Amino acid sequence: MQQLKTLIHSGINIDQGTIFVRLTARAIVIKNNKILLMYTNRYEDYSLPGGGVDEGESIEQGLIRELNEETGAQQINVVKAFGLYEEYRPWYKDDFDIIHIKSYCYVCNIADEFGKAQLEHYEQQNGMTAKWVNINDAIAHNERTLANSEKQGLSILRETYLLKKIATQFFEPPY
Repeated sequence: MQQLKTLIHSGINIDQGTIFVRLTARAIVIKNNKILLMYTNRYEDYSLPGGGVDEGESIEQGLIRELNEETGAQQINVVKAFGLYEEYRPWYKDDFDIIHIKSYCYVCNIADEFGKAQLEHYEQQNGMTAKWVNINDAIAHNERTLANSEKQGLSILRETYLLKKIATQFFEPPY
């Protein structure tokens, strides 16, 4: 899979401390010139649907499960690999110092009809909802959050980068 970017968050020295590796899968779903994204009220940002790959799952199995759980998407078809985004962040638990997140991104097709989303408790608490969005509006929104909001999470850098990369490959300017 094509390497898109590696981000090391400020204050991280990957040569010191213990590192936990987390595999994640993220879906790129485009229909009618809109992209399916998750809006998180707590962090005021848009992100690709997806999440952690469970032990024993392939990346694609985790992608399909996460896309279904977060959005209710049905008849998910993984079309092709888009790229890998890696990041190193501070880890908030005592067992490791750093988390190395490997986000495998794939283009997917889904059925027009959605089932019921099955968000995890913390996703519900954070106010996550699936939305069809104009990609330029999502990028502009995330950039405003980066510039002005104290609520932003660490994922917004990854998500804004990925949205810009997706825009250049799948959408007409401006992006």
